[in-house]
Parts: sequence; C-alpha cells; structure tokens
Amino acid sequence: MRDHGETAFVLRRGATGFFRPEDGPLPETDLRLFRTGLYDAARLAAGRVGEFEEQAYPRTFHTASILSRREESIVLCHVHHPRVVFVEERGPWHDTDFIEPPGWARAFSWAGFEVLDRQLLSTPLEEMDTSGLSRVERSACRFPGTTTLGGLLFNAWD
Repeated sequence: MRDHGETAFVLRRGATGFFRPEDGPLPETDLRLFRTGLYDAARLAAGRVGEFEEQAYPRTFHTASILSRREESIVLCHVHHPRVVFVEERGPWHDTDFIEPPGWARAFSWAGFEVLDRQLLSTPLEEMDTSGLSRVERSACRFPGTTTLGGLLFNAWD
C-alpha cells in the first residue's frame, strides 16, 4: 500500500471510463494479474476466491470476493488502471462505501496493483489533479452526485 502523503493524486486517461474513439483505446488492466493477486491474497487470508464478476458496460471495475472462515471481502479492480479497493457490499456503483484494505491486500501489490485506502478514496474531486484526463473525462468529473475520487474511479456512468 502506498503512502499518498501530501502528493497530489494524478488522474490519468481512462480513470473515468469515458473516452472518444478518436482519442484511441483506453489502457486495460491485465485480468490475469488480477486473478493472480486474488489467489495469492486468498492464500494469505487462509481463505479462497469466491465469486468473480468481470466488468460489463457501463461499470469501470471487475468485482471479486475472498472468503475466509469469518467473512467475505469484496474486492474491486479498476478496468483501465491497476488499482484495487475494498467495499462492504457488491454494487453497480461506489462513492463513499470503501473500507480499509485488510493486511493480506499486500498480495495485490506483489502482483503490480496499487491498493487504495479509504482516506484517499474519500478525497474530494476538487483536490485531484485532472491534468492527465481527456477533455471528455474532465467534463465527466462534474457528473451530478459524484463528489469523491472513489466515486469517479468506480462508477457506472452511461
């Protein structure tokens, strides 16, 4: 997990999921690496990989779970950037329901993913560096009801 400190979090093209075909395709997170991270995390958690749901339009994330004896942990993986977060419940959209990553989340870092914490995901959009976004994505940042970094990254805008 990364210490975000005072450094501004830079949003890169593809963060919102919006694009124009003339701008070219968006980057894609390697799904095989995400699955590797899931199985490594499940081993660390002394659990197993549960349900896996691949991203479908208009969501910007894959959803999976890790089951231990005591609980089910829901993991979201951004489809365009190798970022992983945790939420309490499955859902089509996430804005403020993020939870702190468990200790075994470091397995995702080993697989090349950035594990984002609740504090960062709760950061207001106006504090984000949007210079790396396309014009259409910067417009999407003003989407009604979205107020946080987490809401911008893990959305289901159409």
